[in-house]
Amino acid sequence: MLRKQAQIATDHVAFEAFYRRHVDAVTRFLARRVDDPHTVADLVAEVFMAVLDSAHTYRAELGSEIAWLYGVARNRLSTERRRSFKEWRLTSRVSGRRPLDSDDIAKLEERIDAERPARQIFMAMADLPEGERAVLELVVIDQLTVTEAAMALGIRPGTAKVRLHRARRTLRALPFVMEGTPA
Repeated sequence: MLRKQAQIATDHVAFEAFYRRHVDAVTRFLARRVDDPHTVADLVAEVFMAVLDSAHTYRAELGSEIAWLYGVARNRLSTERRRSFKEWRLTSRVSGRRPLDSDDIAKLEERIDAERPARQIFMAMADLPEGERAVLELVVIDQLTVTEAAMALGIRPGTAKVRLHRARRTLRALPFVMEGTPA
């Protein structure tokens, strides 16, 4: 699998197949966390550009392709949030978005609307420590296994289990927190 992943960086056919296989999942992941269609579109593009540079880092034994992609997406989202905050501080408003046609905007708005419940859940989890919240998001909302969530976050599976337990204990009154998790 490692060789196959490294191949996507140099073989446009392999990259296109990889992109088509995962673009919807990455878009959903980002639409859960961002409510602006331009930013979602830009971040999706940035995730797949980053994949071209880092395909050689994927290790199948550590988790699925999607878990790895979610880790890349989280990093791109964090980078974008830092960049946006700096720009906001300097200019008091975010600018420089690439133009989208009306069909693109309509599709992204539909996706964002569909992910509204997940954003409400994120608001309920806002007071959790970052590490606990990140594991809870990936396991409960994004449906990764604890091991895959650990991979996406760059932590050990045991650490992820402890953080998930703490987050669930803190939020046990919310019904979604105790629902089943993927194996």
